[in-house]
Amino acid sequence: MRRTPFKVVLINPYELGRQPFALAEPAAWLKREGFAVSCLDLSLQKLDPEILEDAGLVALYVGMHTATRIAVAALPRIKQLAPKAHLCFYGLYAPMNEALLRGLGVGTVLGGEVEPALVSVGERLRANGTATGTQMSQSEPVISLGRVAFEVPDRNGLPKLASYAHLVLPDGSTRVAGFAEGSRGCKHRCRHCPVVPVYQGKFRIVPADIVMQDIRQQVREGATHISFGDPDFFNGPTHGMRLARALHEAFPDVSFDVTIKVQHLIDHAGLLPELRRCGCLFITSAVEAVDDGILRHLDKNHSSRDFDRAVALTREAGIALAPTFVAFTPWTTLEGYIALLARLVELRLVESVPPVQLTIRLLVPAGSYLLQIPGFKEKLKAFDPGLLGYPWEHADARVDRLQQEITAWVTRSEQNGVARRDVFAGIWRMAHEAAGLAAPQLAGNLGSPIPRLSEPWYCCAEPTDQQLQSF
Repeated sequence: MRRTPFKVVLINPYELGRQPFALAEPAAWLKREGFAVSCLDLSLQKLDPEILEDAGLVALYVGMHTATRIAVAALPRIKQLAPKAHLCFYGLYAPMNEALLRGLGVGTVLGGEVEPALVSVGERLRANGTATGTQMSQSEPVISLGRVAFEVPDRNGLPKLASYAHLVLPDGSTRVAGFAEGSRGCKHRCRHCPVVPVYQGKFRIVPADIVMQDIRQQVREGATHISFGDPDFFNGPTHGMRLARALHEAFPDVSFDVTIKVQHLIDHAGLLPELRRCGCLFITSAVEAVDDGILRHLDKNHSSRDFDRAVALTREAGIALAPTFVAFTPWTTLEGYIALLARLVELRLVESVPPVQLTIRLLVPAGSYLLQIPGFKEKLKAFDPGLLGYPWEHADARVDRLQQEITAWVTRSEQNGVARRDVFAGIWRMAHEAAGLAAPQLAGNLGSPIPRLSEPWYCCAEPTDQQLQSF
């Protein structure tokens, strides 16, 4: 009698509205080895009892803080629906929260280049039988940075591409957006970044032919824009440009966006015009702050004025810059926050920054390199399992109060469809009032709308009640 294939369920709690490469790539590896693989994306789907009830392995991808909190909240329901399954968490936030996850009954925790380990876990479970799944101990390394032979991602089990975040152009028209990864990890060590504790300055490229095969299958599904998810597209500028050229040659009408740090925009400014010719519409860049002291604390390796230079270089090349920020830190002052807003006005970037970016509060997760700053941990509260981080209070209570008020204002505004510049005007007024100042009249030219994805980019915003209960 033919044996029923061993069943693996891969779950994505949340990934900025993108169809997850981090489910599609492991799915390809596991299917190649004869496993029956099902995928669930909790941003679009609910936990399915029929899919989970006979699963031998349930693996949740936690590449973001928000995703991890959703995954932890979903665990009790997953255990109920898959009582015999071995539970695995993988992704950047898995090793950082290993102790917490073990305490919740997670048997395997994986970070880095996880595909070989996921296959290994599945093979051991298949050999031993699902009855031992919940008790099987981990023998695979928690973090592996060895080079892997990538497969073409298998996206067949995921919701249709058109269901995910789409590209919104300044005229209001939209395009179906695909999602590809040309590399993983990062060779930089910004202290607040979740990539750093896992990859520790290393990065791994996905071969160009694999990336292009992945893009081709997404174009067949209707994608006319590709969002590259690399932590930094210019970690390897030669590889990045090879991908840009290959994409443009194969699909000259398909546009794309990338993420590139400020330092790399300056160091490789000569590549930006060609990047635009190949179809790059906008670049996301983790600017984080316009205060040089804060930038040093975060070890960003760029200065406040380097930000201005990056804006000028991208504009000269015809590429929109979408800067991201950690607007509230223990070192932020009311005057400094107003200076951040003023810089956005000065650089005509108000329309380029989603209002949520002006609410982000510094997250200090377990294992963060921020904890290496002398005396910093002593200023933090005890680790909070609910927050998945170390809470902190600002020495100036007005700063914390402003952050809470602005977050509430932005949330209400987004729910009511308030225009981005009008949301900014409210933030501008609130920040000045908090400092006891009269808010100057905003200049008429605050910048023009830029191409953007319909799901705002952020790493560590608070998950909504709906996200935490939607599964």
